[in-house]
Amino acid sequence: MAIYAIMAVSGVAALAADVPTVPPADGPVPTASSWSFRFVPYGWVIAMDGTQTVRGRSVSVDASFIDILEKSDSLLALMGTFEARRGPLAFYSDVVWTKIGVESSNVRNRAPAPGVAGELGTSVSLDIEMAIVEGGVAYEVARSGGLALDVLGGARYWHQEAAVSSEISASVDVGDLELSGSRAFARSGSVDWIDPVIGARVRHEVAPGHELFLRGDIGGFGVGSDFSWQAVGGYGFEFGTYQGVTFSGVLGYRALSVDYSEGQGPERYEFDMLQHGTILGISARF
Repeated sequence: MAIYAIMAVSGVAALAADVPTVPPADGPVPTASSWSFRFVPYGWVIAMDGTQTVRGRSVSVDASFIDILEKSDSLLALMGTFEARRGPLAFYSDVVWTKIGVESSNVRNRAPAPGVAGELGTSVSLDIEMAIVEGGVAYEVARSGGLALDVLGGARYWHQEAAVSSEISASVDVGDLELSGSRAFARSGSVDWIDPVIGARVRHEVAPGHELFLRGDIGGFGVGSDFSWQAVGGYGFEFGTYQGVTFSGVLGYRALSVDYSEGQGPERYEFDMLQHGTILGISARF
């Protein structure tokens, strides 16, 4: 069973999206003619709480990182964020690709959607392949000493392919389910949407080379998902410079919630999920 996990470029694996790039709040703002760049491969130790519906079959998910780690049999994910800054203006991007697997002890049946007949067995599992790509613009609107405030706007693209599987019981009308041995599968196929996103970011240098950061955003607004929100907070600390590249560690916590749905009855797909957990990364600034 697949697991929701993240592998930093350094090879350190952790469990799914969006560590904010954190330009240094100390010192003067870079001149209008100069650019600075920052790349952050990172990991997210993920827990999941919410509801997944695939072809009208709904399951409730309540899985911690340890639950997922113990019940899954693979670690597969790639994550990284990049930012280019010139003076107060910055362009940022964040890319996540991962596979999530949760077994029956942390997934339970819910009532089927209207038009879906019968109940599946008690042994249920959920698998999701997911990509999240975000891009946007940030602008520094205020600065006081080591404290800086950015506003940001952009878009977050979601791609998912999900499958809910269950042991077949004698009373089930399998309908359009895919059968394999003693299990039935409801597969979503490819599901894609784009959320507009607006937000803000605060950076505060507490000591030379040490910085606290906080980012929040909201999105969706019925254009893509019904609504989404994100909150990220953490601490960055420089630990060395090599050939003009400054390296920092990043430690924090991230929560990302989204409520997306499409279709009705046996065609319904829904992802109403809070994903949250510790983030770990290594920043390279040049």
